[in-house]
Amino acid sequence: MIGKDRIEGDLISINKKLLPLSWLYGLGVGFRNLLFEMGILKSRPYSTPVISVGNITVGGTGKTPHVEYLVRLLKDQAKVAVLSRGYKRKTSGFVLAGDDATVRTIGDEPYQMKTKFPDITVAVDKKRTRGIEKLTSGDYVKDIDVIFLDDAFQHRYVKPGINILLVDYHRLIIYDKLLPAGRLREPIESKNRADIVIVTKCPKDLKPMEFRVITKAMSLYPYQQLFFSTHEFEALRPVFPSKPKSPELLELSALSDQHILLLTGIASPEQMLNDLKTYAKEVTPLAFSDHHNFKKKDVERINAAFSALPSPKLIVTTEKDETRLKQVEGLSDEVKSHLYALPIKIQILLDQENIFNQSIINYVRKNSRNSILAKKPDDRKPKDSNSSGDRPRTISFRNN
Repeated sequence: MIGKDRIEGDLISINKKLLPLSWLYGLGVGFRNLLFEMGILKSRPYSTPVISVGNITVGGTGKTPHVEYLVRLLKDQAKVAVLSRGYKRKTSGFVLAGDDATVRTIGDEPYQMKTKFPDITVAVDKKRTRGIEKLTSGDYVKDIDVIFLDDAFQHRYVKPGINILLVDYHRLIIYDKLLPAGRLREPIESKNRADIVIVTKCPKDLKPMEFRVITKAMSLYPYQQLFFSTHEFEALRPVFPSKPKSPELLELSALSDQHILLLTGIASPEQMLNDLKTYAKEVTPLAFSDHHNFKKKDVERINAAFSALPSPKLIVTTEKDETRLKQVEGLSDEVKSHLYALPIKIQILLDQENIFNQSIINYVRKNSRNSILAKKPDDRKPKDSNSSGDRPRTISFRNN
């Protein structure tokens, strides 16, 4: 079904009246990128392996779950750090997340990361170059093996060893337009900076024909790798558990007779809404803006919306929203006892998971001096001095 300004098969809407403003916006962004390409503005490489995960669109493409995937991949073999901007935090400058970190001090997504992986290093700094310098100086933490940059594709002052670009399957950038008519923050050509492109939020049964069509449409260079990922829901976790040390998880199969209030403060809740409808009897959305700070009137609205639902009923929210809802005052006892977070994990499709994992592992292995990975034999050791293994320790796939 094709609407007037709607692309078939996705969730993109184009405001054609704003296309002239998009052209002007594109001039500004293009000029900035040109300054970097000419070397007038400098992109700085680092000796410590740096992997950037980001997008060129406004809205969620699944950055945090993909960073978590990378953390799980390497955390037992290397000393991992995650550096984020810390959007909407109440602090400034560089902040290293300690045991006393809160959403207010480091932001919701970094707090989620630190809560799920307490043994890794999490830091925030709007100026990523400064953040990397502090993480690698030895003054705050010792012997970091790899740094993951969350949402840093536009932060061109850093030259990552691997630049990962995420593209939403339902909002393919090849059909989108620049802001404000569309949701692109950069021209489509900016995808050429990526070493790895991942099409996210794909259906689990992605057909070979779709794979071929998207692969051709994305028109990537030979030095770029293309992967497809989907998200998997895990068992629901109570936000306010009666037994904090062993919370009672709720399987998705238990939602079949439930009326669900889907409470979100994320950029793109549409797909989560559609997915939940396949599990629950009825799903009622209650959506707020991305990174929304819940106020008193919002809490009253949540309490009233849940109270109006017929039984049996539950509230489902995201892990990111969970971090903020835990600190909200005024939620009714009924809401608290029925409020669950829905964890998400990433799966690489089309039997490409091992290829993706090895691309990441081999990069860190070749470029980190301290990790267990660096001490393992390299089954793809370069045979001559022109290979990537003998280049500076911030190699890119385009150099391989």
